[in-house]
Amino acid sequence: MERTMTPAMLEAAYVRGHAMRTGVPELAPRWMQMPLDALTEAELAALHDAGRAAGLSLYHFKEKQALPRVKKALGYLRAVWPQSVLDVGSGRGAFLFLLLCALPDIRVMSADILAHRVEFLGDIARGGVTNLTAMKADICRSGLPDRAFDAVTLLEVLEHIPDVETAVREAVRLARRCVVVTVPSKPDDNPEHIHLLTRERLTALFESAGCTRLQFDGVPGHLFMAATIDDA
Repeated sequence: MERTMTPAMLEAAYVRGHAMRTGVPELAPRWMQMPLDALTEAELAALHDAGRAAGLSLYHFKEKQALPRVKKALGYLRAVWPQSVLDVGSGRGAFLFLLLCALPDIRVMSADILAHRVEFLGDIARGGVTNLTAMKADICRSGLPDRAFDAVTLLEVLEHIPDVETAVREAVRLARRCVVVTVPSKPDDNPEHIHLLTRERLTALFESAGCTRLQFDGVPGHLFMAATIDDA
């Protein structure tokens, strides 16, 4: 049977995982042990209230409409239906949480360089999202084995990475089937954006890494690209 996942269940997992790690909030044992999809709406609401009372930030789990770039990436992944995904730079989970809800049966690893982000996502995994793993890692030197994942996602990530050439090579090395990318399509005033990655620049980077089957599309303010691994 296909599992289900909702934002409310992800939130409950976070509250439970945080409680397991820190003891806060203090929860009834049955709430800690039940599978997420066995929790009633009342129990999910009670976990939400317990998390809020404990001062946990829960706004990341509010149901929201997917941004166009996220919707495009999810649509592509639904079409290719990977069994495993490495999501690089998951951050607060804007894409990751929608991915877990859209494709709840796939194995997902989140890699982020910020320890507090990894801890946050680790709480969600610990609290019952068993197909999620969070690791602190730099895509340029992850140490993960070749072809470890069906798909690698780099959404709003490459423009932040100084050694973008190595990041692309590593993403291609780790992917069995495809690499999915979104980047800003025009200059902005974000000081953390150190590259403007045009279609021509992305083509050169991925062809240099051994990918020649590239699919591009534009979404408002962003460029979408999917690279099919040539030996897939």
